[in-house]
Amino acid sequence: METKDVRVECPCCHSRIEIDVRTGKVVRWNRASEADESGKPVVRESDWGTATERVSKRMGAAADKFDESLQREQTRSRDLDELFRKANEKLERGDEP
Repeated sequence: METKDVRVECPCCHSRIEIDVRTGKVVRWNRASEADESGKPVVRESDWGTATERVSKRMGAAADKFDESLQREQTRSRDLDELFRKANEKLERGDEP
């Protein structure tokens, strides 16, 4: 699905912002001095470094979440067996729920 973005230019300083219509969040912001003659934003080396760092952190967080979910799933059977055993003991004792 194609994203819907709105590009707005400030009449005073000629800075540009790009807004994602679906989320209402600002996707990009560039000063007029940070654009080339065609109006496209100029990308610096530091911008790539920052983006790479953010993606690396996101990938690390995803791996941590996956490991946590896998661990929960591996112990799930044991936990359910324990609950079943406790319910049987309670039933044998004749305890009311």
